[in-house]
Amino acid sequence: MPLIRRKKASENDNNPTTSNPTPDEKEEEEEDKNNTKKVNAKKAKKAKSKNKWSCVDSCCWFVGCVCTVWWFLLFLYNAMPASFPQYVTEAITGPLPDPPGVKLLKEGLRAKHPVVFVPGIVTGGLELWEGHQCAEGLFRKRLWAGRPLCWVEHMSLDNETGLDPPGIRVRAVSGLVAADYFAPGYFVWAVLIANLARIGYEEKSMYMAAYDWRISFQNTEVRDQTLSRIKSNIELMVATNGGNKAVIIPHSMGALYFLHFMKWVEAPAPMGGGGGPDWCARHIKAVMNIGGPFLGVPKAVSGLFSAEARDIAVARSIAPSVLDNDLFGDFGLQTLQHVMKMTRTWDSTMSMIPKGGDTIWGGLDWSPEEGYVPSKRKQRNQGSQNETETMACEAKAVNYGRIISFGKDVVEAHSSEIKRIDFRVMHQGAIKGNNVANNTCQDVWTEYHDMGVGGIKAVAEYKVYTAGDILDLLHFVAPKLMARVSAHFSYGIADDLADPKYKHYKYWSNPLETKLPNAPDMEIFSMYGVGIPTERSYVYRLTPSSDCYIPFQIDTSANGGDEDSCLKGGVFTVEGDETVPVLSAGYMCAKGWRGKTRFNPSGIRTFIREYDHAPPANLLEGRGTQSGAHVDIMGNFALIEDVIKVAAGATGEDLGGDQVYTDIFKWSEKINLPL
Repeated sequence: MPLIRRKKASENDNNPTTSNPTPDEKEEEEEDKNNTKKVNAKKAKKAKSKNKWSCVDSCCWFVGCVCTVWWFLLFLYNAMPASFPQYVTEAITGPLPDPPGVKLLKEGLRAKHPVVFVPGIVTGGLELWEGHQCAEGLFRKRLWAGRPLCWVEHMSLDNETGLDPPGIRVRAVSGLVAADYFAPGYFVWAVLIANLARIGYEEKSMYMAAYDWRISFQNTEVRDQTLSRIKSNIELMVATNGGNKAVIIPHSMGALYFLHFMKWVEAPAPMGGGGGPDWCARHIKAVMNIGGPFLGVPKAVSGLFSAEARDIAVARSIAPSVLDNDLFGDFGLQTLQHVMKMTRTWDSTMSMIPKGGDTIWGGLDWSPEEGYVPSKRKQRNQGSQNETETMACEAKAVNYGRIISFGKDVVEAHSSEIKRIDFRVMHQGAIKGNNVANNTCQDVWTEYHDMGVGGIKAVAEYKVYTAGDILDLLHFVAPKLMARVSAHFSYGIADDLADPKYKHYKYWSNPLETKLPNAPDMEIFSMYGVGIPTERSYVYRLTPSSDCYIPFQIDTSANGGDEDSCLKGGVFTVEGDETVPVLSAGYMCAKGWRGKTRFNPSGIRTFIREYDHAPPANLLEGRGTQSGAHVDIMGNFALIEDVIKVAAGATGEDLGGDQVYTDIFKWSEKINLPL
């Protein structure tokens, strides 16, 4: 009989308490699993985000790498022997010429006449004497760095008075260090000062006539007594240098400032310095103006109208969000709006608005540069035998007199085809005044917002603006600025200089409304670079309406159609030094002051010295020694040599008289101005 075995009971059978899970228990188990999955997913996401390389990380690392490499190279440069850079340069380009000071010292020239430097706009240093909390620790330090909004706040002037805002005092740096370098490594006057020192000049025979370049010329005397200080220093230098008269060297806007000074110093007190009608004849040998914008610059118009120039317009078209919106996030800095608001408090900028109206700058269908065809000039790179021919733009009819045009079609149309709606009626409030509320703009609220949509459209519907229309335009779009500066500057042409009204200081910086001093032995030089395309007129467009915006913008899409066109990126260019057109820098010495004229009754001799631009042959030459650019020309060896020769006693005739590469005399003859 088979053995009967009993089947072994299962585990569940032996454990009566264990049973199949209930539905509730299943739900709890699934919920626990889901929670575990979520936690694991979050951990994985965090781990992944830690390893992910964001755009901010890339930018920070890029900036860090650039700074590290820069400081490392700077360390190597300072650690190497002083002669090593020169050795490398000479190995590449051949022996370098002697600096002008060394060359002329070998020829026997020595210091003779005291020298006075008059810096231009921006290049003169400003330092803080009193400020707000955000500028803590910046006492007597230069204001070219720091928090953006804090810097804008301290560089701006009072919008009503044009002077210091409450609680802020910014003053000009004194001494030669005021403008020898704009920033470390970027020279302005340093090269000229160093070369003058080589023939025996020192601080007692050189003087930097530093001034606060933001405020109007007469207000530099009212607030800081700057004009009186210049007068006293020139008198002292002449007296302590054997009675040798001073050589004055103004640069850029400094030429207008010193023109104002020459009238101020001879005018009776209290408006003037009380020096008498022969003060300039007794104290000044020569005035050597470098890049002087005597008749203004169109670039000043675009700066006040839309806070733009050619380079800014290009950058704005490439990255509009950078310049039009918040650049620094939490700081809330709308870059161009803040720049516009700040610069419209600087009265000095109005000294460079084009003067003489349509008579000088041309009208709707003509301009002095009409038919301008730059000759093919051979440019030889310094130290190189390779010659290249360049031609700035093609022979094409260009209406340079239309300083602002809305649309490329308006630029090319004949004046009879342009339908213009006069914006001046807006002054009666017909349209202007439909403004929007300042809900979000706050500190970047500009006068454009007060104009309203109708006023903005009216400006564009006028289509084209010549030099004669610019003042009316600025009165319309910047009434606060124009209300201040109308008491300090004038832009017309005098009918009768014997009229007593021209004794007022508002006319003194306009060469077309004032006389040169009675100093027949004095000489005036106009020295400037040529061969660089320089802004002359602009093509504008309306920008889409948005909060806190500037409604007008240079139309960078407007081009002439080929690479040789004078119209590129919405800007027409002519001959000049990249900032000042030849017409502005050269006309007065070419015609307005040439010989005895009503603007130059004593017949002061005038000379034009043009310097053809040649870029540096390689990076080791820095900014070059043959540059004609507006600031870089201060390191031009030929210009420095001319200055040193005159300071050592030479005359304009000794330099060879006029040195001209452009058609400045031809263009001057086209200007119908009674002399």
